Amino acid sequence: MAVKPDWLRVKAPQWERVGNVKAILQDLGLNTVCEEASCPNIGECFNAGTATFLIMGPACTRACPYCDIDFEKKPQALDPTEPLRLAQAVQRMKLNHVVITSVNRDDLPDGGALQFVRCIEAVRQASPGTTIEVLIPDLCGNWEALAVILSANPEVLNHNTETVPRLYRRVRPQGNYDRTLELLQRTRELAPWVYTKSGIMVGLGETDEEVRQVMTDLRSHHCDILTIGQYLQPSAKHLQVQTFVTPEQFEAWRQAGEEMGFLQVVSSPLTRSSYHAEQVRGLMERYPRSIPAVG
Repeated sequence: MAVKPDWLRVKAPQWERVGNVKAILQDLGLNTVCEEASCPNIGECFNAGTATFLIMGPACTRACPYCDIDFEKKPQALDPTEPLRLAQAVQRMKLNHVVITSVNRDDLPDGGALQFVRCIEAVRQASPGTTIEVLIPDLCGNWEALAVILSANPEVLNHNTETVPRLYRRVRPQGNYDRTLELLQRTRELAPWVYTKSGIMVGLGETDEEVRQVMTDLRSHHCDILTIGQYLQPSAKHLQVQTFVTPEQFEAWRQAGEEMGFLQVVSSPLTRSSYHAEQVRGLMERYPRSIPAVG
């Protein structure tokens, strides 16, 4: 078993600010992927007054062996009050940028697309200056559902690739590599003004060549933003870490990604899909896109 290196140590947060964020979330009855997925950056993000909201959860319909989100409980009916409560949290936390993600809801015909739309619309009404990023599941390839989400015009649409194709059967058994790439491609075709984003985990046995091929595939399917981070084993029942990738290798991938044409590459041991996601606002200023006028 690989031994965790020093570069994966995180700073202790200021618990007063962490407690403030947790109090808002508890008061409004909201879930976060920070807590449900045991993210190592929870202290830093809560300390900074940010969080990644997990809607339609916390029970997932898939059992990915790398993820700490519960899959044994039965998913509940969608809560019609959830979008309003989420919007209130965004307003109370004074977020400039919000990331909204969800568990997989393969039990729903649209995979939860309408709930994403309701949440986007509620946030826009409560906090019109906040930019919105949605981190969505693959919707089982339901491209009509994808179009529904895009009709609400989130600034960023994120869908994670997670790993290299060779490891999909072991790491993401209910996922499909080609379907992930197609989702990103169709997003560009349906809404070219939306910034597309994807992320991968490393340390699961992939090679440098395989990572670079995934990066090439993502660019060829019009992915704008890429995140690369170290996989960390949430518990003894999850997949084991095969290797701890060095910061130098992460930097090499960052440089390679920029040379490939990604607008932004965030690559480091502690990088996660929504880690420092608010930096995308600067990217939007450098590479502006606008929704075409109707008529």
